Amino acid sequence: MSIDDSFKPGVTETGPKGQLAHPATIEHTKRLEKKLYKVGDNAWTLIGNGLSNQSFVEGPEGLICIDTGESNEEMAAALAEVRKETKAPVAACIYTHFHYVGGTQTLINENENLPIWSHAGIQANLDRFGGEIAPRVTRGLAHQFATSMPHEGPDGIVNLGLGNFFRNPDHAPFTNGYVPPEHTFDTPTKATIAGLEVEFFPAPSDATDSITIWFPKLGLAINNLLWPVLFNVFAIRGEEYRDPRILMRGLDELASLGATNLIGAHGPPILGSTEIKKCILNYRDTIQFLWDQTVRCANRGLTLNETIAAIKLPEHFKEHYTTQQLYGVVEHHVRQIYTGLFGWFDEDEANLFPVPSPERSKRLIDGFGGIEKVRGIIDAALKAEDFRWAIELSSWLVRSDLNDQGIADAGEPEDRKRLATALRGVAYTTSAANIRNWCITRALELDESLNLSRFRRHRFSKRELARRQAADSLNLLRVLLLPEKAEGLDMTIQMNFDDDESVTYAIRNSIAVVCEGVDSALKASMTKDCWFDILGGKKTLTDALTEKAITTNNEEQMQKFFSCFDLETLNEGSAKKLG
Repeated sequence: MSIDDSFKPGVTETGPKGQLAHPATIEHTKRLEKKLYKVGDNAWTLIGNGLSNQSFVEGPEGLICIDTGESNEEMAAALAEVRKETKAPVAACIYTHFHYVGGTQTLINENENLPIWSHAGIQANLDRFGGEIAPRVTRGLAHQFATSMPHEGPDGIVNLGLGNFFRNPDHAPFTNGYVPPEHTFDTPTKATIAGLEVEFFPAPSDATDSITIWFPKLGLAINNLLWPVLFNVFAIRGEEYRDPRILMRGLDELASLGATNLIGAHGPPILGSTEIKKCILNYRDTIQFLWDQTVRCANRGLTLNETIAAIKLPEHFKEHYTTQQLYGVVEHHVRQIYTGLFGWFDEDEANLFPVPSPERSKRLIDGFGGIEKVRGIIDAALKAEDFRWAIELSSWLVRSDLNDQGIADAGEPEDRKRLATALRGVAYTTSAANIRNWCITRALELDESLNLSRFRRHRFSKRELARRQAADSLNLLRVLLLPEKAEGLDMTIQMNFDDDESVTYAIRNSIAVVCEGVDSALKASMTKDCWFDILGGKKTLTDALTEKAITTNNEEQMQKFFSCFDLETLNEGSAKKLG
């Protein structure tokens, strides 16, 4: 069964900093250690500097820098490394996708007229991640990328699968240096950059804006398709569906180039046309296997839980690290493919109209004979290292009541400890870094070693807000509308800002929406700086009105309007209550 490969009790080893982990996880760390690889005569890739690689290709007119990492400091460190090999001036920058674009200002400091190339979708993806879904996204990042885990001891970080850390601590403090691209495309494109012929191919993978870069004269391909781990169809941090069929087309196209050298966005380069072809073939075939077998099981009428138990990667895929479960696990990828194709309903009658939590948990506990009976079963499961069963039962106890924020995440300390113990049992015995990091982060929260409540509310960044129009910030607010306060309300307000931007915002039918070309009797004027201070938590709406930083023809109506939003500085009472 595929579920047997997700974690294996009894195989735990101790890492160099006292971490408890699967031996394959500890071994994988060595592949991700900092090293500048020379690739052919004109290219280098630096791994281990951060979560991603920074790569360089030297052309007749200078150095093309590919991906700039998470910060200016990360890119500066990469540039310092490649300067040991070449003194060629910085001539251009290329983004493989939107994840690693935070250090570009470092390059601008060397070449203020730096041409930047990328897929046209990068800016939209950056805006999406910093927008409506930001709390869920940042919480997922904290769990998957171990940003709150210790660096040593049993719970210490081992690696992140694609790199040894999210941000290299040697680079702190981190400053963002993203610079938008000026040369964008969304179809196959040819260009001459730094005196080299370059071909770009859109190649969606874990990002819709991913590209493959081909230097035909060098026989060099740079890609974000082939990773140093089994591809993550499912990201435990939470992401949109990554269709394996699209990924396979990108891999087939990559193979067709006949590259003699292959650089990835992550992990060591692969050298030699024979080895490259073999690795790409095996990689795309693992993806096809998972897709085909999921469809086969679904067509037969298996439920989702039956499907994950039926599908197991053949043993030959374990021979190379690129197809090993060192990042995510097969059973989760199968779940994602199934739901991506068919939606959440898997024809299991129990999933059609389930009893919601916490009521469901209470009924299950009662059905098993009460809390003490369930505790006894959990303790026996933990002793037997049956962590899957222990997690399920412990979650009933934790989710059978609401906490202070109105979320089904309470339970007695001893029961939260049981769930934490079961999660650590999985973490210490899985080869998948994502699973280890998620389970340990959640365990630390359960035993109160960690407080992640800040990731369960919107925290607007004034700097990010200032990059956009005020209308964009009002669009973001719509997901904070409190329906119980907005029910039956039909109001508009015209917001006038100091840069002559005027936006009409409406609450109607229990939604909030920006309305173009609509006038409003209720009006308010303010600077964008004041508005962004309010959203960013630096001052309240009440304070701004008192200080006359906002002028309006009806303060009471303005406060009534914005009291419908779950943001403390707009609606102090409700925001505090809901956390």
